[in-house]
Amino acid sequence: MTVTPATAEGSRPSGSRNLFPFVLLLPGLAMFLAVVVYPLASALVSGFFAQSLVEPGRRFVGLQNYADVLSDQFLPVFEHTVVFAGATTLASFVIGLGLALALNGGIRGQGFLRGLFLFPWVVPSVVVSFLWLWIFNGDYGVLDALLLKLHLVHDRITWLGEPGTAMAAVVVAKTWASFPWMMVMLLAGLQTTPAELHEAAQVDGAGSIRRFFTVSWPHIRGIAGIVLLLELIWNLQHFDMIYVLTGGGPAGATTTFAVAVYQAAFQGFDLGHAGALGGLWMVILMALVVVYVRRSERSA
Repeated sequence: MTVTPATAEGSRPSGSRNLFPFVLLLPGLAMFLAVVVYPLASALVSGFFAQSLVEPGRRFVGLQNYADVLSDQFLPVFEHTVVFAGATTLASFVIGLGLALALNGGIRGQGFLRGLFLFPWVVPSVVVSFLWLWIFNGDYGVLDALLLKLHLVHDRITWLGEPGTAMAAVVVAKTWASFPWMMVMLLAGLQTTPAELHEAAQVDGAGSIRRFFTVSWPHIRGIAGIVLLLELIWNLQHFDMIYVLTGGGPAGATTTFAVAVYQAAFQGFDLGHAGALGGLWMVILMALVVVYVRRSERSA
């Protein structure tokens, strides 16, 4: 009996067809395991050992590294991280929402302004960091020169060298780089609001503020929650701008979890301490990720 191609194809085991998608996933899965899972697991395991970058071998110490971190460094670093992430997220959201409302209102030149406001977002973060390092410089910075010229201050201020101003300077720099993303996402949500609802509310005598809270905000509330959570998660992980501007100083005033882990591992050469600090940091991030996933599922 002659077997036709159709018959041969139909007689192929269904298991091989079911396995084919997994075969296609293998290269990406292998890369994910090698680049993400293995380094993460290795870092978490190192938190239970006394391990140094400059000395061979390691010694199991159980939870001693975690106890040391919790009793010494955790609370100040946690406080600085929350202040930085919270202030930057809130400031970026307020500025982004205000600009989104302005651009959605049909102002002249909105296309040009939209592209202009996106500029801080497309510039690499390290370039932005050096730009603000020049602006805040206490010897030749643009900000001090402007304030002196306007007679608002009588002497130069070392913005990045004082604990009271360093965190504010870092927050300003990160906000400038973050608000365009907030603006784009919120503007997209505002543009999906039916114009008929605004017209009906206006006919009923509602002003701009009332129309925002009764018409616009209900339509962008879900998007606003998602972008706030995402921005907060990203800011909790942020490293490069803080490190370039202050290096975590002065006197640890801008040391966040990202900076503290880097300092412990590559300046203190203590992988166990860095692993314990990173493990505690990951628990906080995972809690926010769970909130984000659940909110995304409700919004879908």
